[in-house]
Amino acid sequence: MTLLDRTTDSTTTPAPLSAAAPAPRPADVEHWVSDLVDLLQPDAVQWVDGSTRERHDLLQLLVAAGTIEQLNPDLRPYSFLARSAESDVARLESRTFICTEHEADAGPTNNWREPTAMRAELDTVFRGAMKGRTMYVVPFAMGPIGSPMARYGVQVTDSPYVVVSIGTMTRMGDAALAPISAGASWVPAVHSVGAPLAHGEHDVAWPCNDTKYIVHYPETREIWSFGSAYGGNAILAKKAYALRIASVMARDEGWLAEHMLLIKVTPPSGRAYHLAAAFPSACGKTNMAMMTPSLPGWKVETIGDDIAWLWIGSDGRLRAINPEAGFFGVAPGTGVRTNPTAIDSLWGNTIFTNVARTDDGDVWWEGLTDQAPAHLTDWRGEEWTPDAGRPAAHPNSRFTVSARQCPSIAGDWDDPEGVVIDAIIFGGRRASNVPLVVEARDWDHGVFMGATIASEQTAAAEGTVGELRRDPFAMLPFAGYNMGDYFAHWLDFGRRLRRSARVPRVFQVNWFRKGADGSFLWPGFGENARVLEWMIGRLDGSLPASESPIGALPTRSNGINVDGLDLDEEALDELFRVDPAAFLAEADDVEQFFASFDDRLPGELDRQLELLRTRLRAAIG
Repeated sequence: MTLLDRTTDSTTTPAPLSAAAPAPRPADVEHWVSDLVDLLQPDAVQWVDGSTRERHDLLQLLVAAGTIEQLNPDLRPYSFLARSAESDVARLESRTFICTEHEADAGPTNNWREPTAMRAELDTVFRGAMKGRTMYVVPFAMGPIGSPMARYGVQVTDSPYVVVSIGTMTRMGDAALAPISAGASWVPAVHSVGAPLAHGEHDVAWPCNDTKYIVHYPETREIWSFGSAYGGNAILAKKAYALRIASVMARDEGWLAEHMLLIKVTPPSGRAYHLAAAFPSACGKTNMAMMTPSLPGWKVETIGDDIAWLWIGSDGRLRAINPEAGFFGVAPGTGVRTNPTAIDSLWGNTIFTNVARTDDGDVWWEGLTDQAPAHLTDWRGEEWTPDAGRPAAHPNSRFTVSARQCPSIAGDWDDPEGVVIDAIIFGGRRASNVPLVVEARDWDHGVFMGATIASEQTAAAEGTVGELRRDPFAMLPFAGYNMGDYFAHWLDFGRRLRRSARVPRVFQVNWFRKGADGSFLWPGFGENARVLEWMIGRLDGSLPASESPIGALPTRSNGINVDGLDLDEEALDELFRVDPAAFLAEADDVEQFFASFDDRLPGELDRQLELLRTRLRAAIG
C-alpha cells in the first residue's frame, strides 16, 4: 500500500488484543484499517471501545512504560503526570502542511506542499513505522452525538497516551462508531510517533521522532501526523480536524469552524446571553471561559474554552456548539487567584503534561501559587529549587480534563441544537495601541477587526515569545485554506445572517495594555466581567457609546463600571486612548498584510481599511 491508495481489499490483520466481541464495524473503516496494517506493520491492532475499563488498562500500561506516573491519590485522585521529550513540547507550525492541488488554495499563511509529492514523501517515513507496537483504532465524534452539527472521524495511533487524551477530548469509542456504521461520513486520521521497535528492543518513556509531519489534505479530508506525541500534533481530533479540516468543511457546507471559547453570561436581570470569543492560544481563553465574575449577582458559565462551530439554525439564528468534550489547558498562569474554576476542575481524573511534581506527589507550575515550594522535581525530571534559575514547569505545560468536571459548566453546554450567539468577541495580547474594548459598527467592520487582530507570540507555538504577529480571527495556524477566501466566507456568512435574523454584535478587547512603567493597566481575570457588563448593556440598549475612528467606545460618564477598583483616572484614560497617528502607522502594516493575499482578498476589507484611514485622518485634522 502507498499513501495514494486507501481502497485496497482487506488482507490479514493482526489479532486484536482483547477477546471481547467488537462493536459492529463499518466495512469502509475496516478496509482502511487493513490497508494501514500493510503500510504501518504493527504487531497488533486494538479497536478502542471507549469503556472505563479500557481507559484504566491503557493508563496502567503507560505507567508500566514510564510514560506517566500516578500522582498521590489522596491529593489528586486517579491523576497522572507525563513528561515529554524536550523536542516535543509544542505545536509545530513549521512542520504543519496543507496539501491542496493548487498552491493558491492553501494561501500565504499556510505551508503548502503538492499532494502527490507529499504522499510519496510520507510513504517513506510511515512504512513500517508501527513495527513492535500496537495500532489503536479510535472512532470519535466531534460535538454531541445526534446533533445536526456532529461530525465524525477515525484515528489510528500507536500511542496509548494519545488514545486516553482523545478519550478526554472527544466522544470516543463504540458510541461514535455507531453513527459511522449507520452511514455518517468520517475523516480518516493517521498518527504514529515514528519510533518502530525491533524485536527485543527496549522502548523509551516518550517515543517520538526528530522528523515530524502534521499533514492535511483538505480536498480529500485526510490527516497524517508523524513523529510527535504532543497534544495538537497528535490528538488529531483537536486542531487538525476541528479547525484545519473543519474550516474547509464549514466553507463548503455554509458554517464556521472557529478558534473560539463559548460562555453563557447571566446578569442580575436573569436573562442569559451567549458569547463567542476568539483569542490566540495562551492569551486568556481558558481564564475567560471559566471566569469568576467580580460583580455581585453576575454569573459566567462555561460552554467551551477553545473551539466553536457556528451555523445558522433552522430558526434563522446564529447557533454554536463546542465540538470537544474536554479541556486541554495551558497550566502556567492558571491558579487559585487567576482561575479558581479551572483549579477546582483539576481535583482528579486529570492528566498533566510537563508540569513539576511536588515531594508529596502532587503537581505545581508557575502561577499555581504565589510562592513556589522549596523543592520540586521539574518537568524534565530534575531536582529544582526556587533559585534554580529556570522554570519548574514548561511554559506550555498542559492539563487534560473532562469538561463535565468543570464546576462552571453550563447546563446547555452539550445541547445538540447548540446555543444562540448574541455577540462575538475578538482579542489579542497587545501592550499598546488597542483599547480595553471597542464595538464594531456592523458585521463587515467586525470582520475587518477579526482579520486585523495582532497578538504577541506566546509559548504555545514555535516562534519568538513577545514578537507581534498578525493572527486574524486567532486562526493563523488553523485555517485549512486560503485566508483571503476565509475572510470572504465570513463576509458571505454575514450576508446570510442579515437575510435570516438579527446579526450578533462584534467587539474587540485587549486585557493586556500596559502603562509607561510596563505594568498592566487593567486587573483582568474576574474584573473582565465589567467589560462583559458594558457589552450586554450595548446588546440590550441600556448603555451609550462614544464614537471613535476605530469603533464605539464606552463613554466616560456612563461606560465601564469601575466602582471599587484601584484604577486612577490616568490609567482609565490610557486604557481607552486612541492615538490616530499610531493607528495610521498600523494601517500601513495591515495594508502590507492584506497585500499578501493578492486577488483572494475581498474588496470589502480594502474598503474598510480606507474608511478607517479616512476617519483617522479626520481625527488628526
